[in-house]
Amino acid sequence: MSVTEKDRRPGGLRLGERIRLQLNSGWTLAALGIALVLLAPSLTVLWSLTAPASENWAHLRSTVLPGYISNTLQLMALVAAITAVVGVGTAWLTVSAEFPGRYIFNWALVLPLATPAYIVAYVYTDLLSFAGPVQTALRGVTGWQVGDYHFPAVRSLPGAAVMLSLVLYPYVYLLARTSFERQSAALFDAARILGAGPMRAFLRVALPCARPAIAGGLALVLMETISDFGVVDYFAVPTLTAGIFRTWFNLGDAVSAAQIAAWLFIFAIALVFIEFAGRRGRVANPLARDMTAEPRKLGWLAGLAAAFACALPIVLGFLVPVSVLAHYALIEGDPMLGRNFIAFARNSLVVAVIAASLATAFALLLAYGERLHPTRFNRISIRLATLGYALPGAMIAIGILTLSTGIDHALSDTAEEFGFSPGLILTGSIAGLVFAYVARFLTAAYNATHSGLEKIHPTLDAAARSLGAQPRRVLSAIHMPLLRGALASAALIVFIDVMKELPATLLLRPFNFETLATRTYRLASDEKLGEASTAALMIVLLGLIPTILLSLSISKSGARAAIVPPYTEK
Repeated sequence: MSVTEKDRRPGGLRLGERIRLQLNSGWTLAALGIALVLLAPSLTVLWSLTAPASENWAHLRSTVLPGYISNTLQLMALVAAITAVVGVGTAWLTVSAEFPGRYIFNWALVLPLATPAYIVAYVYTDLLSFAGPVQTALRGVTGWQVGDYHFPAVRSLPGAAVMLSLVLYPYVYLLARTSFERQSAALFDAARILGAGPMRAFLRVALPCARPAIAGGLALVLMETISDFGVVDYFAVPTLTAGIFRTWFNLGDAVSAAQIAAWLFIFAIALVFIEFAGRRGRVANPLARDMTAEPRKLGWLAGLAAAFACALPIVLGFLVPVSVLAHYALIEGDPMLGRNFIAFARNSLVVAVIAASLATAFALLLAYGERLHPTRFNRISIRLATLGYALPGAMIAIGILTLSTGIDHALSDTAEEFGFSPGLILTGSIAGLVFAYVARFLTAAYNATHSGLEKIHPTLDAAARSLGAQPRRVLSAIHMPLLRGALASAALIVFIDVMKELPATLLLRPFNFETLATRTYRLASDEKLGEASTAALMIVLLGLIPTILLSLSISKSGARAAIVPPYTEK
């Protein structure tokens, strides 16, 4: 085949000509621009790997880095195993069986998503420590003394895995349940007719068909796991994310911290590729239009066991933490509950509103640009722009700090030539913090907006365009009114994610800028859970809003699109 023939694509245009035509579109240029800007911190972190090895980095690489990597891998493996068992098990029970409380469990199993993992870790450490109420009651009942019994250590790597699993399993539950609901009854009935029992039919038919959805849920769980800082820091588990903070704050070495963050980037990208590979060769359902299987009514003993199995993660992941926080908030609470606490809440609200507004606006621009020009070039730009959800907040923060510091130094050097020094303009500002939030959570806003836009039939666009309306006019006059609900959901999801975000906030917040998340972290780290309970409870209650909205749509087609990042789509 000649070079000319290879360069051509359907339509008779060369590849280069097609790219030039796409770049002539303002929407395509906007998508590309957003992608490049949001990828800049990640590329900066990767570029740090080319920096000459300092003494600190050589020491870290030969001593603690292998431990950071090993602990991160162990934590990922434990969290994946626990969330897979809990998420898939509860999803299958609520879809395939009829037992007491089933309809309540359908939506209530999502509630732990509202509780940040670091808050759950604080609560259970207080409950299960040696001086906590559980061990104190145990010694009171049995008469045991110190050394007479062994109690599992909560502040350990397995303990961290359990804390993370309690709040992350709903990702697997949501996607697995949606997949099980869409499976045809004929497939399962055929297996039963051929002599397979319920468990064998589940393992040989239902589970393989749901494998892509489960892989997607586990990918989300592991992305959240590698980005966690609050739990691993409080439990003193040295992972890569904890190593970034230790290197930055204890050694004051930004370059070495960025090089550790580059390893996090490698982990995140590996998860994306593994998840994508897990969706290849997906099992097609040739009878997808058939009715789904009717739930099988369980006996009273089996029904009670099923209800207990579904209630346990809700109790441990949501009811216990919320009850303890409410108790402490009533009897003690934050001593700065007056004017100062209002300032903490106001700071959280300001950055959350700004970040949610920007992320929603960018999401609308990207989604509408893809609708106008659904080309491969545009899709790639959007995938790059929405990659942030897979990247840990600490890694994005390190990239932004490196970028902003370099820009500030360049501006300062230029200004000094004119006889004045502007100081730091970008570093340690709210702008950098909001940038990190938008880069991290744009995916959530894009998914909600894109899902809403897909429900608007293309004939509306065609009719408006035939009447002479330009794309901008079509967007403002037709799509925006129809997208109010989707845009509100997008903004709400980002708002709550920003309220809970801890690593990026700790690294990028301006001096004396306290949010509800950092207030909770600082007090709980000082073993003042009673004082931290007010801010923690407020974060949880705010997180309930999008969680309830998500749980109400659990059986609808949009439930999956509401949480799965676009790069997981084939």
